Amino acid sequence: MPSHSRRTLRRASALALVLALSLLSAAPAPPAGAQAPGDYHDEPGLPPGPPGERARELLESVNGGDPEAIRRLVETAFAPEFRDAVPMEQHLAVLGDLQRRSGGFDLHGFRGYDEPHTSPEGLPEHVVIVRNRLTDAWQAFVFTLEPEAPHRIASVYLSAARPPKGLPPAAPLAEAELVAELEAFVERLAAADVFSGTVLLARDGEEGSEVLVQGAWGEASRRYGVPNRIDTKFNLGSMNKMFTAVAVLQLAERGKLSLDDPLSKYVGEDWLPREMTDKIRIEHLLTHTSGLGSYFNDEFFRSSRALYRALEDYKPLMAGEALAFEPGTEWRYSNTGMFLLGVVIEKASGTSYFDYVEENVHEPAGMTGTACYDMDRPVPNLAMGYTREGGEWVENTFLHVIRGGPAGGGFSTAPDLAAFARALRHGKLVSRETAERMWAPKPEVSSPGYGYGFQIGGTPKDRIVGHGGGFAGISSNLDLFLDSGYTAVVLTNLDGGAQPVQEKIRELLARLEG
Repeated sequence: MPSHSRRTLRRASALALVLALSLLSAAPAPPAGAQAPGDYHDEPGLPPGPPGERARELLESVNGGDPEAIRRLVETAFAPEFRDAVPMEQHLAVLGDLQRRSGGFDLHGFRGYDEPHTSPEGLPEHVVIVRNRLTDAWQAFVFTLEPEAPHRIASVYLSAARPPKGLPPAAPLAEAELVAELEAFVERLAAADVFSGTVLLARDGEEGSEVLVQGAWGEASRRYGVPNRIDTKFNLGSMNKMFTAVAVLQLAERGKLSLDDPLSKYVGEDWLPREMTDKIRIEHLLTHTSGLGSYFNDEFFRSSRALYRALEDYKPLMAGEALAFEPGTEWRYSNTGMFLLGVVIEKASGTSYFDYVEENVHEPAGMTGTACYDMDRPVPNLAMGYTREGGEWVENTFLHVIRGGPAGGGFSTAPDLAAFARALRHGKLVSRETAERMWAPKPEVSSPGYGYGFQIGGTPKDRIVGHGGGFAGISSNLDLFLDSGYTAVVLTNLDGGAQPVQEKIRELLARLEG
C-alpha cells in the first residue's frame, strides 16, 4: 500500500484507519454508529449548535473535493490530537477520495437514539444521515467533538446506515427485475471507475444451481490494458479464513483434533510462550476470541515480503505477542489467531497447510483457479490490485504478502467461489451438521456475530454467512443466503470496490417477491 497507508496501519491513526476500514470492509466488527442496535429517530436538516456547524463544514469540504478546502477543514476544524495523528497528506488522501467514490453526499438529517451512543473515549457520538449520490446507499458520518469550545472534531468515520424512519417501503421485485437492476448498478459503478472486477449471483435449488448474473468489468492490468474475465483470479484478502476453518473442521470430523484442544498441543514455544498457548483453545482461534492480535506489525512492514512464504517464516512476526484479554471472554479480529490454525492443520494432518487445503478443500469443490500463488512467479489470468495515491493509481505488487496463507492473501475466481458455496451447502466438504455449527453464533465464547471462520448476518428469514476481504487494491466478498438459496460473489482489484455491490445485492434480494 502507499506510504501513507503503511503509516496508517502501523500507527493505527484515528481518521485514516476508521475511514479506510469503513470503505474497505476489510474485517468484520461489532455494529457501530448508525448501524448499532437499538431504536432511533431521524430529524431533518443538520443538528443544532456546534455539531451542525461542524457537520456542515465536513460535508461541504468532502462534496467539493477541493484539496485546499479539505486542508483548511483539517487545520481549523479538527482537534489538534486528531489532526496531528497522521501527516496532512493522509487526511487529504482519505477525505479527498470520498468524493471520487461517491460523487458526493446529499444530506437527509441527523439521527438520535433511545440509548445515546458514545465513543470509546466517552464522548457523545453525533450521527448525520446522508445518501451516496453514486450508489443511492444510506450512509452516516459519525463524529465526536471536543467537549470544550471551539468544539472541534475529535473523531469521524463513515458508516453504513439503516434507512431513515418514515420512508415508504421499496417496491417488491421479480427475479428478472432484480437481475436488470443489479447489472445496471454495476455498470454505473464501473463507468465511474469505482468498480473493476467480477460479479456472480446464483440460485441453488433441488435440481441444481442457476446462474442469474455473471459478468466482468474493468481491467486486470491497467499497465497492459488487459480486461477482467469471469475466470480472472482475484486476491481474496481475508476470505482464505473460510478455507482454513473448513480444513480444521474436517480434521475434527476425522478425529485428528478437537476444538477443545489447547493450542499448546500443536504449537511450540518457538511460536508463542506456553503460558499463552495453554489458555487458548482451537475454538478460540476459529472465533477470534483468543486475545491474540495481528502479525501485520512494524516488523512486517519493515521487512521484505520475500522473507515470508512458508508458515515457519512467520515466527519472528509473532515475537512480542501478548493476550489482550483472557481467551473466550471478548471478541477481537485476529489475523495471528487464524494464521496459527494453519500451523495446527500442518501438525494434525502431517502435511503442509497449502497441500492439505488444495487436496481437501479446493479439489473436492472443483476449484481449479484457487491457490496461494507466489506473487513473484508468472500466474496466467491474475488481476493486479490497484490503490490510489495522490490521485493516481498505484499497483499493490510490493504492498501485500508475497504468498497468501491461512489468514488471507490467496486468489480465486467467481465461479470457484460459487462452487465452494455449493460444496458446503451439499455436504461435500464437511457434513451438513458440521456446517450448521460452523455458521452458528458462539455467544458462549463471546462471539455472537461470527461462527467458525465465517461472518454471520442477515435476518431470521434469510441468514447470510460468508466472509469479506480487503487491503490496498483488494476487495472481495462471498455471501451464502442460507434460507433462500442464493449465492453472491463479488471480487474486485480496487480499494473498497466490493462493498457497494455486496450491499446492493443484499438490498435487492430483501425486496424479492415471494
